[in-house]
Amino acid sequence: MNGPERPGPPVVIVGGLHAEARRATVARLLADVPGSVVLHHDLATATEGTVVRTVRDATGVLSAGEAPLVNDCACCALREDLVPELVRLAEAGGTPLAVVELWDSVEPKAMAEVVTAGGFTVTGVITAVDPALVLPYLGNGDDLAEGGLAAAATDQRTVADTFARQLEYAPVLALAESLPGSPEADDEDRELLAQLHPTALKVPVGPGAATAAPAAPAAPAALAEPAAPAAPARPSALARAALAGFDVEAAAAAQHPACALLPAEADAHGVTTLVWHRRRPFHPGRLYAALEDLTCAAARSRGRFWLADKADTLLHWDAAGGALCVEGAGPWLASLPDAAWDLIPPVRRAAAALDWHPEHGDRCQHLVFTSPGLDRDGLARLLESCLLTDAEYAAGRAAWERLPSGFDTLLEV
Repeated sequence: MNGPERPGPPVVIVGGLHAEARRATVARLLADVPGSVVLHHDLATATEGTVVRTVRDATGVLSAGEAPLVNDCACCALREDLVPELVRLAEAGGTPLAVVELWDSVEPKAMAEVVTAGGFTVTGVITAVDPALVLPYLGNGDDLAEGGLAAAATDQRTVADTFARQLEYAPVLALAESLPGSPEADDEDRELLAQLHPTALKVPVGPGAATAAPAAPAAPAALAEPAAPAAPARPSALARAALAGFDVEAAAAAQHPACALLPAEADAHGVTTLVWHRRRPFHPGRLYAALEDLTCAAARSRGRFWLADKADTLLHWDAAGGALCVEGAGPWLASLPDAAWDLIPPVRRAAAALDWHPEHGDRCQHLVFTSPGLDRDGLARLLESCLLTDAEYAAGRAAWERLPSGFDTLLEV
């Protein structure tokens, strides 16, 4: 995945659909890291056939230009143009930090991999968030195209699923509260964010967030001691996060449904996370019939599961905004011959070993639902009703494979 290393500035990627929060985060980085430079590709003009590129620092725009679309895809143009711009910045020298500010719906995973493949070092990935907007965005099932946010003519993503991936990929969340025109966040908003991504470092960047500790009051002139040399300013929390280091391959592995670090059980400030873990397979027909109720039960749900009639296929559950994506994510390791295990990444093998069952191997149901006002008991009962009954389970895999499949329209497996 990594290209040959190039000399150049460290790169931090700042993204997020909350545009005002993203701009506030970038402005804070420019203030906190003197001499830093921001590269931004505006995809709003993609319908006209170009992407507008700007390079700026704290004083203003240093250069601007246009990049043509590649294969009618604005994101492809961004990929083609970004690394050459970083090369020019590296050749110019003197830049302590290159900030790549992503356009609204561009997802950080793809860009982190592009930058790394180009030979540059990504030292941080930050998603900027306005906590008061988390629930509205997670509940927005509109297509990106409806809001002028699509990155290509073929872009079929929704606001909710795009926001969820932006949020969950980044190890650092920049929290921009009390922005002009934004509602005030409350405890429920902050708790929802905490449960959705409990391992993230959360750094405040709003108007009330200080970049440094306040200075001590000055002593009266008559009592003042001779001035001591000034101590170097301690980098801000945001600057430290931007330079802390980032492992692109580990981040990609953490998004794979087989080894994703999913949220844990939680219940606070009206927000609940239900972790549902079972070994028995789902009955395909009953689960399919329950999909709408399960999808609408929570603001966000995700995880992995298995169906009785497709016992060798690991299935990925990814729901937000009232819409569900179910797709195959490769085989369960238990279905592979021993010789194939050498080809499996170590992180995947470790995750399977931690979840191993004598009969089913790594096959399991591991679904996580997070939402304000979650009907935990009702949701658990519905999920339980979709599992094979004792009699169905006792019939064995040959009988399971003959069950009518309700998922053929959703899966190509």
